[in-house]
Amino acid sequence: MKILKIQTLRGPNYWSIQRHQLVVVRLDLEDFQVQRASFFQNLCKVLPSLAGKEIASRTDISNADFLAEIIKEIAIALQGYIGMKVDFGAIRPTVEKNIYQVVFEYQTEEAGRYAARAAVRICTSILETGTYAVSELQEDLKDLRDIRLDGQLGPSTDSIVGEAKARKIPWLELGSRAMIQLGYGVHQSRIQATLSNKTGILAVELACDKEGTKRILRDSGVPVPRGTTIRSPKYLEDSITEVGGFPIVIKPLNGNHGRGITIDIRTLKEAMDAFDMAQEVSEEVIIERFHTGRDHRVLVINGKFVAVAERVPANVTGDGVSTISQLIEITNKDPRRGDGHDNVLTRIEIDRTSMDILVRQGFTLESVPPKDQVCYLKATANLSTGGVSVDRTDEIHPENIWLAERVAKIIGLDIAGIDVVTEDISLPVRQTDGAIVEVNAAPGFRMHTAPSIGTPRNVAAPVIDMLFPEGAPTRIPIVAITGTNGKTTTTRLIAHIFKETGKRVGYTTTDGIYIGQCLVEKGDTTGPYSAQVILRDPTVEVAVLETARGGILRSGLGFDGCDVGVVMNVQADHLGIGDIDTIEDLARLKSVVVKTALPTGYAVLNADDPLVVAMAQEVEVKVAYFSMNPDNPLIKSHVAEGGLAAVYEEGYLTIVKGDWKLRIEEAVNVPLTLGGRAAFNIQNSLAASLAAFSQDVNIEQIRQGLSTFVASSAQTPGRMNLFDLGKYHALVDYAHNPAGFKAIADFIQKWEGEAIGVIGAPGDRRDEDILELGQLAAGMFSRIFIKEDKDLRGRKPRVVADLLRQGIEEINGNIPCITILDEAEALTAALDSAPQSGLVVVFPDKVDQAIGIIESRKSKLPS
Repeated sequence: MKILKIQTLRGPNYWSIQRHQLVVVRLDLEDFQVQRASFFQNLCKVLPSLAGKEIASRTDISNADFLAEIIKEIAIALQGYIGMKVDFGAIRPTVEKNIYQVVFEYQTEEAGRYAARAAVRICTSILETGTYAVSELQEDLKDLRDIRLDGQLGPSTDSIVGEAKARKIPWLELGSRAMIQLGYGVHQSRIQATLSNKTGILAVELACDKEGTKRILRDSGVPVPRGTTIRSPKYLEDSITEVGGFPIVIKPLNGNHGRGITIDIRTLKEAMDAFDMAQEVSEEVIIERFHTGRDHRVLVINGKFVAVAERVPANVTGDGVSTISQLIEITNKDPRRGDGHDNVLTRIEIDRTSMDILVRQGFTLESVPPKDQVCYLKATANLSTGGVSVDRTDEIHPENIWLAERVAKIIGLDIAGIDVVTEDISLPVRQTDGAIVEVNAAPGFRMHTAPSIGTPRNVAAPVIDMLFPEGAPTRIPIVAITGTNGKTTTTRLIAHIFKETGKRVGYTTTDGIYIGQCLVEKGDTTGPYSAQVILRDPTVEVAVLETARGGILRSGLGFDGCDVGVVMNVQADHLGIGDIDTIEDLARLKSVVVKTALPTGYAVLNADDPLVVAMAQEVEVKVAYFSMNPDNPLIKSHVAEGGLAAVYEEGYLTIVKGDWKLRIEEAVNVPLTLGGRAAFNIQNSLAASLAAFSQDVNIEQIRQGLSTFVASSAQTPGRMNLFDLGKYHALVDYAHNPAGFKAIADFIQKWEGEAIGVIGAPGDRRDEDILELGQLAAGMFSRIFIKEDKDLRGRKPRVVADLLRQGIEEINGNIPCITILDEAEALTAALDSAPQSGLVVVFPDKVDQAIGIIESRKSKLPS
């Protein structure tokens, strides 16, 4: 078997609205034959956790189904073995023999992709040899652990993101410096570990200057150790005298995680060695008085005390039998210990500092300490070096709380970790000869959220409370538009209407990403990446997002929920691409948009399209319908029950609900409808008006938006752009499927002159779809020029053109039909042959090029 394609989904998707993180594997099973009982027995020897799975006893499925299910189960199991618990999965046969889609959940994207490849390797090996080498499995699991460590959020960040998710606050990774965005658009906040966008740079700079921090605190009457800084060992003796003599602490000025620190120094030789070690980390070294006592970290957020943990340096306790080296090995086997921040506790690693500390206690790694003798292995109590934490939140004295809150405000940090050395945190620091030894910006949360001993504290909640005070918004209105035809025009029109409210609108279309009046990025920008460009922008107040099938299939939606989901229609297009083979498959794919509508939102549906109407049964939000037929039975019953709708009645675009009716504007006065002749743009206007009205845009603002939106090459390039070229007109429209051709045909029927067509078709469409376009063109035009797209999408030259001609001739073999493969040349020839009062219609591949050719002619007309 072989993997044909691996995709990772990161948002609501075709397979699941709730499970955003999925791997989709397109897998060729290659006619593998399998003896299920023996195969499954051998598989369980390799992966014992699969024993007892229902798949082993199922007789109602084919061998291909069985193997696809096995791949899914292996991929899920592999992730579970390294602590990434996932459980969702699915399989689906495609129309191609033995080709399957295998889908399963992941926590870390690269780990999910690796698990897919490993699952195929394991399955293939057992099918061919009956086993999979233990060494290879161990290598797979090691690789997965490494990927997990590299890809997962740090524990502090993870706790804050987890709290945000619990409150339904959306979040995005920003892809630089481990920054996380919480909220969308203008309402966003940002964090980097436990730094926030409210953290002041002056406060961070001060906290990083340990000596400067102590000086300011000392001048404010805060108890701090006496200390000084030096750059050369020749000043060491004088500095020791200056701070009051031994015992002392020596540490680098710019260190972290306990690197280069030596405590409880009592001789000059120890001091010289400690100075050398500190200078390996920082040129400038701090010499300060050593305060005896226990190490505590007090956490203050937004000026308020939140938690305190006692930190105990890495240590082992003697059993009277084992050496210290063996005790370390035993301690590191604790399942709570891992590498880095992978687990609640960190593995103890021996370094030069550890050896020095052991010597000072009278031990070596080979010593056997007496039973219950505690042997310390690190100078500091950092969790990252193997220390443990004990929650003391309920024990801290009120005066110490006051002191910590005051210190945080003096330094100016919104999130501060204040290190206090005292024998007893339940007594005032001044009574115990304790001191504030350090103030930390970006303090770690792990010691509070998962203490080794004591009650876990939700310290992330105060962070979210600070960033988003009660009642503060976290989202901007999101209107997402999908469908086969009309998406781009409707998206642009909705964005234009929302601009009438005075808000800054960001929107995505098939021709680019826009914020306000400015083009951010040109191109077909209807996928999740483009949506997130808008949602990341801190100036955007409303997002209007065209959402195409391709992006949903490739990556899922770029947002977790929308306020309005609009489905224009579902027509046969792109079938046979991406394993979407039927129009029902396509409808299910497009329904993802409305299924993600938030509980307070709306699904805006086309009441004239049965496939779209059926989506109302799958959503859990309010439904609003639009229709070209005011007598549509669904509209009548929906409105009678108090539902919201928009209809085209008596020449007017009208909002209706219950027994009231609001006429927005007469269609002939809406420029987009070309005097009421473009029926499909009347429909687009109904959908846009309804979406805006559902978000409390008033009728006057909607009317103003409709009356000032023109289907021009600047406003809606490639969407019903009509050019007056004097004796004839030219129409540019991006119609590329049967429904689009039919919509243009309806417009042509209302045109009084002769119509000439310049037609083509995307090469990735099915032969029958291309033939149908030719057949439709035969009923639309008196003369036809056939061209081909520059990108043939896998076809050979002339194949698409010949299929179009075949379709034309099947309907009317007498229509003048000229093949000119180059689009620009074909359009030029059509324009040259245009009759008086005629209409040249071009369905371009390169919209800008076609518009440029036509505008060049228009510029030469006499004024």
